[in-house]
Amino acid sequence: MRIAEISSPDHRHSLNEPHSHLLSQIESSIKDLERHSPESPFPEPLLTDLRLRLTQLTSLSPFPNSVKLHVWKLSYRLWNSCVDLANAAAVRPSSSAKFTEQHANLRQISADLLFLANDVVGVPSPAIKSASFFYKTGIIWHDLNKFDLANNCFEKATDLTARIDVASVTDNEERKLLLGLNIARSRSAWEVSDRNLAIALLNRAKTVLFGCAESYKALANQYLAFGKIVLSSKESCGVNEGLKLMNEALDLCEKGMRIVKRKDETIALKNMRSKTLRFIAASHLQRDEFESVLKCVKVLRESSSGGGDDHPSLSVLAMKAWLGLGRFGEAEKELKGMVVNKGVPEGVWVSAVESYFQAAGAAGAETVKGVFLGLLGRCHVSAGAAIRVVRRVVGDGVTVEGSRVRAKVVAEVVSDERVVALFVGEEAVKQRTTMHAVLWNCAADYFRSKDYETSAEMFEKSMLYVPYNIESRVLRAKGFRVLCLCHLGLSQLDQAQEYITEAEKLEPNIASAFLKFKINLQKNDCDGAISQVQAMTTCLDFTPDFLSLSAHEAIACRALRVAVSSLSNLLNFYSSGKPMPTTEVMVLRTIITILAQDSGNESETLVYMARSHKRLSELGPDFFFGKGEVGRRERDWLAVNSWNTGTRVGKEEKYGLCADFFRLASDFYGVVVDGEVQGNNVMVCKSLILTVSAMIADEKQRKATLLDKEVKHAIELLDRAGKILTTISVGSQAEGDEITTIDPNFLFIYTLNAYDLHTRLNETGSQQLLLVKQFAASKSCSPNYLLQLGLHASQGPRSNPEVATFALNTCLSALLASQSPDYQCVALTIRKLIAVCAIHKGDTDDDVVYGMYKQAYRIMVGLKAGDYPLEEGKWLAMTAWNRAALPVRLGQVEAARKWMSIGLDLAGKVPGMDTYKSCMEDFLDGFEKKSHGNGNV
Repeated sequence: MRIAEISSPDHRHSLNEPHSHLLSQIESSIKDLERHSPESPFPEPLLTDLRLRLTQLTSLSPFPNSVKLHVWKLSYRLWNSCVDLANAAAVRPSSSAKFTEQHANLRQISADLLFLANDVVGVPSPAIKSASFFYKTGIIWHDLNKFDLANNCFEKATDLTARIDVASVTDNEERKLLLGLNIARSRSAWEVSDRNLAIALLNRAKTVLFGCAESYKALANQYLAFGKIVLSSKESCGVNEGLKLMNEALDLCEKGMRIVKRKDETIALKNMRSKTLRFIAASHLQRDEFESVLKCVKVLRESSSGGGDDHPSLSVLAMKAWLGLGRFGEAEKELKGMVVNKGVPEGVWVSAVESYFQAAGAAGAETVKGVFLGLLGRCHVSAGAAIRVVRRVVGDGVTVEGSRVRAKVVAEVVSDERVVALFVGEEAVKQRTTMHAVLWNCAADYFRSKDYETSAEMFEKSMLYVPYNIESRVLRAKGFRVLCLCHLGLSQLDQAQEYITEAEKLEPNIASAFLKFKINLQKNDCDGAISQVQAMTTCLDFTPDFLSLSAHEAIACRALRVAVSSLSNLLNFYSSGKPMPTTEVMVLRTIITILAQDSGNESETLVYMARSHKRLSELGPDFFFGKGEVGRRERDWLAVNSWNTGTRVGKEEKYGLCADFFRLASDFYGVVVDGEVQGNNVMVCKSLILTVSAMIADEKQRKATLLDKEVKHAIELLDRAGKILTTISVGSQAEGDEITTIDPNFLFIYTLNAYDLHTRLNETGSQQLLLVKQFAASKSCSPNYLLQLGLHASQGPRSNPEVATFALNTCLSALLASQSPDYQCVALTIRKLIAVCAIHKGDTDDDVVYGMYKQAYRIMVGLKAGDYPLEEGKWLAMTAWNRAALPVRLGQVEAARKWMSIGLDLAGKVPGMDTYKSCMEDFLDGFEKKSHGNGNV
């Protein structure tokens, strides 16, 4: 009702003064509102003033009819102003929520004003009109989620209409109001979780349907809305409650169809019924009541109007029900039926395809492919739909059953020209990127599972979604590189070579160079691989990590030469100051370990051992080895490996290399790492001694002579060893003791080498004799060592009879002092002493030689037969007898008699010389007679 519709005489002057003043102020505010522009900010004091005046006016009620009429007009003016402002705001997309709430407050004031004059005389159905204001205001509060305020409005409207006789209402607007009021109250109760009241209000609304099709439809729609909400709530009883509400909606539709007569109204209710049945079918599907779903679908399809319901969702519902019953054949028919149904939206059939494939698995892959490609020929399919289908067929990874079948189907789908065409153009950039990512990730999963054949196929298909433009060069190059890797995994080296060549054309970088390196390794082309290592270092994006990776790859392929080359190149970067993937000593250690895997690499190993020592000298132990326990382990590793390699090549009689390795071992063992007082002096000493031994052995092997400077260097090494020997004890070391002792063999070798080298410098014999005497005085000295020293000093061009005599005499004394003398050694010592005296002193000291024979005789006295070596005994007897030959010829009777007598005595102590002894006695008797005959006494 507009204000102009209300006609009454002007009673303004007859109003009481308080009413008049308040109404004037309200009217003034309304005028301000009527003049207010929607473009300018809303005047906040206006709303406050109106609310204040309304409160003051309410306190003055009741009013005379003239005042009520005035209030009625003001209310309508305010309401109409709100309508105008709302209409203006509707065309402004940027209307704020604050303005909307202010607008609701103005509506609320207008409704409250009208409520003050709801029983005014002269206005038809004032209660209905007032209820209408509250109803419409409540709708606005509901939309603003102010449910308490909305419910207050609805309750006031309900109170105003409570006294109306429903049977007498004939006006359609009033009927709509009564029904809408019940539905609106129900919605507000539902929002505040008062479901029982909400359902009760809906049930109450059934009394105000008035046999109107629109009313049946509105109420059924609200039942359906509540049912859908319950179904989506995932509550335990939600499905049953939701189904109950939907059945109410279905019942209303069927009642309405029986009452209404107009065709358009019947069609609207039938559509509502079909919609409700579809949701009922969906609720049955949610409860796994598949037979009930199929019944609903059958009813819908057999409905009389228009040949049945062909809504797109029916095929999906039927298909899912058949799948639930395990009848895949019928489900497949429903799915294929969608291909010919042009009314099926894209989202629906994509969802159906996903559901079918989820249930059928790999067995349904071919069907999905056929359906998808069939739809391509029937209707426009978006790139997004293709992505959804591909994602569903690909699954969650290569571990699912039939994954290779899935991959094959996907490959066929994405390579179809029509599918590829969906992703062409600038508008499909995002979808094209997504499809490429889906295929790429799928291929990567197969690659990680080592299914390189399937992986290669999927990577190839992903390349279909990479444009041929400059911006995509890097991505295409990446694709070619992974395809190279796949074919490497399949040992298809020619194909791998082709792909990496294409990648290098697009983007020459370190990754491509590294893959070429891998191909060379696979082809066992070590020279090519080594050349490629050099090529990698020239790439702009090269980092030293690739040399480490190259070495690992080469070791895995047993291409040890290539591994050494890679690590050798890596060593060149340690002086650059750049961050390195590992320490320099670790790289050198790895190279040495690799070389040790094959024999014959000792010379090359020596090069890297020497390089380690050089870098150690340049950087210092703490920087080269590291500090603490790490540094000690690195130091010990190099020292031990130098020692072990020296030992091995020494056994192989490669004495030159042996000397170099032991020299390096002495240097490494002598390094003092952080936290240590001194190095391993015992091992330093041993290494120095063995170094000199190897030098002398190499000299003999080459049949050459050490130069004077080499001799002096060797003596310097021994001097270092000698200084260490003075600080440690010599003897057997118990297991677990600290390394503070040295094996006696090393002291002997030290003495022997020192004696040998000092004789080469034309020194007096006193130095050599002092060395031997010092050794003889040590605890580690043994007769065997002295015998060897004596033998060494007694022979060769640089023999020293004085040293030999001392060593042999000392040896003999030690042997005889033993509780169980080794008479084999005793005999050998005596023979050598006799030889030394005979050769170096001749006849000038015959008594000394005779004394040796006499000593031998005294030793043999009292021995059992065979204790003294027979051959040595015979030698003594025969050589002593033979020494008498010259004196006999010269007529030196005493000398001859002396030697024949000792020879005869010795023969008497040697078993098996009886015949010789008889002959000797006869000759001696004859000699004596002859001597007496000649007058010699």
